[in-house]
Amino acid sequence: MTMSVGWYLRRLSRMGPREVGGRAGDAVRRRRWRSARPDCPSVAGARFTAVLPTGTIAAIPPDAAKRLIAEADRLMYGHVEYFGVVRDDLTDPDWWYDPKTGRRAPWGYAFDVPYRNEDAVGDIKQIWELSRHQYLTVLAAAYAITGNERYAERVAEHLRSWWAANPPLRGVHWISGIELGIRLLSWVWIRRLLDGWPGAAGLFEGNPVALNQIWHHQRWLAAFPSRGSSANNHIIAEAAGQFAGACAFGWFPSSARWRADALRSLERQLRGNTFASGLNRELATEYHGLVLELGLAAVAEADAADVPVPASIRLVLLRMTDALAAIVDSRLRPPRQGDADDGHGLVVDGTGTDRWASLLATGDAVFGRLAWWPAVTGTDVRTPLLAALIRPYAKDGTVTRPSSRPAHFADAGLTILRGPGEIWARCDGGPHGFLSIAAHAHADALSVEVRHDGVDVLADPGTYCYHGQPGWRQYFRSTLGHNTLQLDGSDQSVSGGPFLWTRQARTRVLAVDTSDASDGGTARWSAEHDGYQRSVHHRRVELTAASQELRVVDEVRGPRRAVQLAFHLGPAITADLADNRARLTWTRDGEDRSAVLDLPGQLSWRAHRGETAPPLGWYSAGFGRKEPSTTLIGTGFTDGAEGFTTVLRFRG
Repeated sequence: MTMSVGWYLRRLSRMGPREVGGRAGDAVRRRRWRSARPDCPSVAGARFTAVLPTGTIAAIPPDAAKRLIAEADRLMYGHVEYFGVVRDDLTDPDWWYDPKTGRRAPWGYAFDVPYRNEDAVGDIKQIWELSRHQYLTVLAAAYAITGNERYAERVAEHLRSWWAANPPLRGVHWISGIELGIRLLSWVWIRRLLDGWPGAAGLFEGNPVALNQIWHHQRWLAAFPSRGSSANNHIIAEAAGQFAGACAFGWFPSSARWRADALRSLERQLRGNTFASGLNRELATEYHGLVLELGLAAVAEADAADVPVPASIRLVLLRMTDALAAIVDSRLRPPRQGDADDGHGLVVDGTGTDRWASLLATGDAVFGRLAWWPAVTGTDVRTPLLAALIRPYAKDGTVTRPSSRPAHFADAGLTILRGPGEIWARCDGGPHGFLSIAAHAHADALSVEVRHDGVDVLADPGTYCYHGQPGWRQYFRSTLGHNTLQLDGSDQSVSGGPFLWTRQARTRVLAVDTSDASDGGTARWSAEHDGYQRSVHHRRVELTAASQELRVVDEVRGPRRAVQLAFHLGPAITADLADNRARLTWTRDGEDRSAVLDLPGQLSWRAHRGETAPPLGWYSAGFGRKEPSTTLIGTGFTDGAEGFTTVLRFRG
């Protein structure tokens, strides 16, 4: 995918004068760096002191260690899967190769590489993911647990290979700051986890090549921070990686300045990227997890290096953790809202470790759980490692944490309705996205997401892809790709590119009563948005305990217009549609479950599954993966006089 002149003009229109000036300065600096690449200053007597406290590895739960070692052994045999693509070349990886398309990224000055053009470069996500070196943190953790030097030797072999193949400012791995930041954080943890290995010092602080790479990574991050309308999760990763590197690898003349600047940026951007309620402003749940992981990792480095951090940083992370505990369902799954690309800040666990349970376990260890938090089952490696470095949260009488489980987050416009039988429903009445481009938002205003005991019944279909497949990118971000109402075949918000929205629907919540429906009452929510300009879409949702019934009422105020009402079913759901009634069945833990979905009779209903021209009837469980699922589409007209009522009844 290449960007047209029109895209650049649309992108420029979303920037303010300060951002334009900053980007112009970046362009000048890139041209200057092409011909004036400085050498890393000489370093003498460097020592790595940010080690794990004695006894930390012994505190790792045996089952978590077993999963990690199994994953490490798969990696040692060369097997890994990224975004649905299996590769078996990890014993000797080609760092520029995309196994999905079979293409290799071109060599050259980093800022000349057309990384958005899949025909020229390949799938950039596939190429970048391996070079985050998070699989090497897994191998390093396996060494720390077992003492088996074959893991350490493989890590050293791959680092030396990467450093040789990717000299500073050459090639695709020197383009994006988030990649440099996460990679630098990985190197910190690799050095920490290999500390008992005799070759660790020679690999890092005693290695001029490694020192050169570490210095150039930090110099790059200091020079090219994400700016203005792009200052989302990327800048958190840049600041966290820069800060971690400057704390743990603080061997250079600029280290103190880099550390102070990164800490200021991290504090400012964590606050800027987070609502007061604790939810991430991008309103893309997986990026809430990424930012929380990065923030916790940065605080761990600060405490390991005895660097004071502003209290506001810990407070933001505390609120993010409480918010996560509040929004998960009975199986600890958070909403599937906005973009998701399977990105992680720090990986030291094996396959099968639950990301969200891990974050809540770390939150419990660092901040202390509240009485209303859901029980966390399962174990992980990362929690004891982080908890060994992060100082326990000092309770402050001025900080108030929720006394009961929050259900409505007014600033984020997110509401959770809960009912009997582990019914969980998310109602979306929040802002379209974050900053002027709302990069990771979907056109999903007033959408609902409904689960029963953790099973997606009315599902958010997910994300699937970013680059290279514009038709699929458009579908998974579209209004029709969510459980909401579309008018005249148009999205509520106008897309100007794969990470750009030029007009954004404005949504407001009108009424909320989040009384727990399991007590016998009815929980209610209503909101409206103006994305269709000449019309206003109003939606009311009611969850009634006695009948285990969810009622959705849609009204459109405005002129007569064509309407499509979509309900996407989860991949586990089988649907039998007859006229305007769908009988839903699924199995959970060996038990048959069912529900009835009564759809508005004014519309003509049809089931779609796995269609490609155009895409319709798909579910993406993770980035790069999709599977057919059933989507029910009702078509007709609205004249503003009559609403559309949908009723979902769960069987007891």
